[in-house]
Order: sequence, then structure tokens, then C-alpha cells
Amino acid sequence: QVHLVESGGGLVQAGGSLRLSCAASGRTLSNYAMGWSRQAPGKEREFVAHISWSGGNTYYADSVKGRFTISRDNTKNQMYLQMNSLKPEDTAVYYCAASRFTIVPGTLDYADWGQGTQVTVSS
Repeated sequence: QVHLVESGGGLVQAGGSLRLSCAASGRTLSNYAMGWSRQAPGKEREFVAHISWSGGNTYYADSVKGRFTISRDNTKNQMYLQMNSLKPEDTAVYYCAASRFTIVPGTLDYADWGQGTQVTVSS
């Protein structure tokens, strides 16, 4: 099992940017596919972005495509989510997740999850 900790959340005005980080311990991340998801109040958790173990393949939800960028640095055991042009509807708790096994991008079938970091976008 890999232990994941998110950071970088906060309050930002609409149109602003934030960069989320996900730090891993307990395992080497280079063997894991990883992703970000989010959950807004009163809504189900939804997929945001996915990145393959090498970083060579990425996949995004339509709602964030062109605004968010997922990346990873396996040498630092970290994953990132650069969020630009933020909108009030992006307000949610953001979770990072990892899977040692192949999963279908766009799903939430990750085995390991962090505790989440709050992102609030004001209008």
C-alpha cells in the first residue's frame, strides 16, 4: 500500500491558478498509475485526470480539459495538478489516488487514496 498526502489547496478567485501536489511514501511511485478526482458538497466523487506510470499518457475529464495539467516526477515520488482558469464550479475536495495495476482512465478504480485537499474558487 502506498501512503498519499495532498497539498496546495486553498482559496482563489475565479480565473486564478493553483498547483496541487501529491506526495507518496511507502512505495516507489514509478510502478503506479495515478490520478486526481474531486468531490463537491452534495455530489458524488468524479474523475478529473489520470497519468500513466511513466507519465507518457494522460487523460482528462471534459470539464477540465485545456485548463488542468497532470504531471509527475517519479524521482521525487510526487504527482501534480496544475489548475488554470479556475471556475467556481471547480470548488471541491481534491483527492490523489494510485493503482499498482492497470485501470481504465476515467474511472475511479484506484486502490490507494489520499485524504484530500480543499480547493475553493470564489466568483
